[in-house]
Amino acid sequence: MTASTISAATLALLTAMTPASVGAFARAEPAGPTPRCTFQDERLQETSGLAETKNGFVAINDSNFDPSLIRIFFLDKTCKVVRSVGYPTPARDPEDLAIDQSGRIWVADIGDNATAETRRRTIALWRLDANGGKPTIFRLRYPDGPHDAEAFVVTADGQPVIITKEMGGPAGVYVPSAELVANDENGVELVRVGQFTPQNTGTSNPFGVTGAGAVTGAAFAPDARHVVIRTYSDAYEFLAPNGDVVKAITTGTPTVTPLPDEPQGEAIAYARDGRHFLTVSDADGATPVLAYPMKERPKATGGVPAAEPKKEGSDGLPWLWVTIAVVTGVLGLGAVIAGLVGVRRARRAADLIPRSPVVHPQR
Repeated sequence: MTASTISAATLALLTAMTPASVGAFARAEPAGPTPRCTFQDERLQETSGLAETKNGFVAINDSNFDPSLIRIFFLDKTCKVVRSVGYPTPARDPEDLAIDQSGRIWVADIGDNATAETRRRTIALWRLDANGGKPTIFRLRYPDGPHDAEAFVVTADGQPVIITKEMGGPAGVYVPSAELVANDENGVELVRVGQFTPQNTGTSNPFGVTGAGAVTGAAFAPDARHVVIRTYSDAYEFLAPNGDVVKAITTGTPTVTPLPDEPQGEAIAYARDGRHFLTVSDADGATPVLAYPMKERPKATGGVPAAEPKKEGSDGLPWLWVTIAVVTGVLGLGAVIAGLVGVRRARRAADLIPRSPVVHPQR
């Protein structure tokens, strides 16, 4: 193996590893989803929020002609509903849910379609214990509303983050300006802390360019170092090294995973293994929970790779970096040998070698 051959091989390896870009975003290689199970219970229609638990899933529906049928559903690993919890007063439009670090469930009742006869004065967050129980309501209000929103996460330190669903413009990122107050009719004022602008990635979806630009869900990773925002067409995953979700969303560069042709993809969650996105559509009838593998992760500043979830029986070092290390070592050794051979031959010829990177009661 000559030095020139080694250079060509190294270049080919690096070229193969470089992801194709979509604007300022790194795009993950498309990978077909695997169905986990299918929601078939007629009570669970129009699923808008999802989270995986050790026993199965928690899910919410966002609308029904009978408000009493808008509930919080607990399902087993086969997607069978084992029980449900109602809201103390009618929820208006629950659009996302999250499970915080202590295991409590948060439901984001934040939908407010522009076509509604009456827009909302306040939005709401409902919180309940991991095993269910009576949800407690916390109201919030926009300083510049109204806004429709479908995406919500709770950070590692318990801060709620809401990302609005703007049609034709940047999505606003909002957090409470003060500590939440239970059953407060006025609501705590939100503060806008930045924005996020989805890209027209070209991923096939029922709503075309409009769908690519509409934020419909979000989730915070089990490792507390990654956050994902989805649209009708794609998932944008950001690295949040210190758990700073707001900074990650508003200033970070995400990796984009295509979620093509979901009927009305709104819910997204991290699988408990930390290596898959779980999605389900807001549609009537049987809807599958889909698991998309995450082949690539956002990189930390300075080219340091983001931490990958540790696999059982391993030391947690991602296989890609092991492969790169091995290949680099082999190529490097070859380069040294080739160099020594070249130097020896040249010295025989001469003594001198020349040098020279969504309507219910007001909430």
